[in-house]
Amino acid sequence: MAVIALAGCSGAPGVTTSALSLLLSWPLDPGRRMVLAECDPDGGAVLHGLLQGGLGDRHGLRNISVAARRGEFSEAFWRQLIDLTSEDGNGKAPGDRLLLPGISDPAQSASLGTVWKMLAQMFRGIDAETHHDVLVDLGRRGAYGPSGVLAEQADAVFVVVRNTLRCLQSAEARVRALEERVGDVGLLMINEGPYPAGEVQRVLQVPVVATLPYAPKDARVLSDGAEQPRHFAKSPLMKAARTASTVMVQRAAMRRARLDPRGLHAAGGEVTRAR
Repeated sequence: MAVIALAGCSGAPGVTTSALSLLLSWPLDPGRRMVLAECDPDGGAVLHGLLQGGLGDRHGLRNISVAARRGEFSEAFWRQLIDLTSEDGNGKAPGDRLLLPGISDPAQSASLGTVWKMLAQMFRGIDAETHHDVLVDLGRRGAYGPSGVLAEQADAVFVVVRNTLRCLQSAEARVRALEERVGDVGLLMINEGPYPAGEVQRVLQVPVVATLPYAPKDARVLSDGAEQPRHFAKSPLMKAARTASTVMVQRAAMRRARLDPRGLHAAGGEVTRAR
């Protein structure tokens, strides 16, 4: 269905937390799965945030980079995914919401030059051939530089902004630069500040496609592994994420159809599922 990239800007933390809320609420048709890939060159946050360091460094982009130098990129990709799906009534996890953790040290990004391109090809391939949707977390600067190829190859790119003066001032230049690189972009607005969506659109001259509430207590469940309150799945944050994900999928599908009306997409790369 879609490869969607999320990018941030200075003064607007919350890309990874927003991405996690979308992953856990993404609408999945039967037989489809969802992958969230932490591709922030400044380092991933989920392993030591939501997962509280319980998995060590056994999973992540660094391991894929090492495997790629041995010609084992595709097999390593599937081995590095972590299942974040809640268990069903039989104590089994369906395995349809998956995480690819990011690097643990920003210095490791220097060795990922070719891996970013391989990942971009992989994401397009698994979307087309193995029925996976992909959400790419680019952090604050991952949409620029070598990792920017992930934004270029996505069906849609959304900039995560907060409707505060500080964020809007820093976001304008980022949005313009990203538009030059990938074409049209949309905004995922975190509703922390005083400015309504219409004003944010007017200032940044791009549409606010979806809005998430500013909900620090619920956000800490995703960002820091805080204790999950009862009915977390029905919290305002997760309800809004479900609505946002539906709208984002629709926008991605429309953009894909406009850019490639015949529906012909080069999968690129090797996407054979490791057994």
